[in-house]
Amino acid sequence: MKFRTAVRRSTVIIIILVSALFIGYGYQIVGEILDRKNHPREFTGIVENYSAAYGVPEYMLYAVIKEESGFQSNKVSDNGRIGLFQIHPDMLEWLNGITKENLGPGLLYDPETNIRCGVYILSYLYTENGAWIPALAAYEAGQAVVDEWEKVDALVDSAGYLKTIPDDATASFVKRILKSAEMYRKLYYAGN
Repeated sequence: MKFRTAVRRSTVIIIILVSALFIGYGYQIVGEILDRKNHPREFTGIVENYSAAYGVPEYMLYAVIKEESGFQSNKVSDNGRIGLFQIHPDMLEWLNGITKENLGPGLLYDPETNIRCGVYILSYLYTENGAWIPALAAYEAGQAVVDEWEKVDALVDSAGYLKTIPDDATASFVKRILKSAEMYRKLYYAGN
């Protein structure tokens, strides 16, 4: 009788442990499916092309597109920013001056043009700033604003990079982009 009771208890314990493993594994799979649904990768060929051309990680580009426009190429913000990367016509004019192109704001609705311009801008700002926090802050608030912030010793780290963003809206923007970029990196690029 003691042997039968011990076998039953052991069987129940084994069933509980196996069930817990399956439930945990299932929870992990469902969580990853939901995370991928909330962090899609659209326009992949275009993003891959310009990521390689300008040296900006794909996960960063997807994060900016997701947070800026939700992958809506026809989105226009209240302040006039257009398309996937939410590029303002003034920024396009600045970009035209650098690249010697003559792109009109209407072309920012075209996904390839918008992505090319957005990636170029991010690449340029990263090169200018040397790190993603000030580069993204400049993308949101403007390079001149970031240059002023970097003159305040309390806002920069020992290497001279902006570490604290005094503007709440810009700080929130940078935080959202970095969080989203980390999720994209984890979901799609962790093995690279």
